[in-house]
Amino acid sequence: MRRILASILGLLIGANGLWMVVAPFHWYAAIPGVAATGSANLHFIRDIGCAYLVTALALLWFAAAPEQARPAALFGGVFLLLHAFVHFWDTAAGRESPHRLMAEIPTVILPAFLALWLGWPPRSASRKEL
Repeated sequence: MRRILASILGLLIGANGLWMVVAPFHWYAAIPGVAATGSANLHFIRDIGCAYLVTALALLWFAAAPEQARPAALFGGVFLLLHAFVHFWDTAAGRESPHRLMAEIPTVILPAFLALWLGWPPRSASRKEL
């Protein structure tokens, strides 16, 4: 089940990252709410797209070889969690609306927690190391 979820999440995150790298202005205009954050910065959008691509590759590697790729998948999840935290912090600081944050649950927040869960070692693996 984890391999299937990692594959799906990796493909979706990879598609988003590739879109950001290949067509950053199209991505910027097409994603609801992004244009409200300020003017488009081609370089910045592509940088974040690269981080998404690395996270996607980690998740796809995890789907193929979970034990070898677990650290990569976990760190990909950490990137996604930190990204989600930025969205939360912007809302807490009043720069974004709570309604916007709620709309980002399925696209920003849930993928972060799902990726962390996927990369987190199972209980049996952590007991073996003790």
